[in-house]
Amino acid sequence: MHFRGLLLSAAILVSAVAPAKADVRIAEDRGGQIGRYLQTFASMRTSGERVVVDGNCLSACTLVLGVVPRDRICATPRARFGFHAAWMPDEDGRPVTSQMGTQALWDVYPSSVRHWIHRHGGLTRHMIFLQGNALHGIIASCSPDRREANGRSHQRYRSTSVSYESARAASYRR
Repeated sequence: MHFRGLLLSAAILVSAVAPAKADVRIAEDRGGQIGRYLQTFASMRTSGERVVVDGNCLSACTLVLGVVPRDRICATPRARFGFHAAWMPDEDGRPVTSQMGTQALWDVYPSSVRHWIHRHGGLTRHMIFLQGNALHGIIASCSPDRREANGRSHQRYRSTSVSYESARAASYRR
């Protein structure tokens, strides 16, 4: 019940967001708290933005696959999704699997993702990776020509602040 309330609250909070004309690029996202990702991706869903996964999208970041409509997500050849069971720290700070959190993840994923996860051992403490040819049929491949033809600008998604910044302003230097 708490999960449904959280999802409904996130949808209500972002319902006033005006549609945007930019792609959001996700790369090297290690994940974080499920609730924060649900809110961020609900905002992306409502805004109409297209999501380009161009690198690691791990842990809670994978919720993008169940929140943003499938026709508005694409993956570059560098895309890699990492799945594992949800966890919380115990009183000593050690990770303990969260049954409720893991069920929340499972409930959000589309059936194609759940089938892939099931075929690869399920959600456990060990991360499993979906990438390359295995993405076919689950998520569309990005076409640079299609992005340029749409005249869209690109934004970089920043999971730590749950905000966006222009790709032009973002540093690509290492």
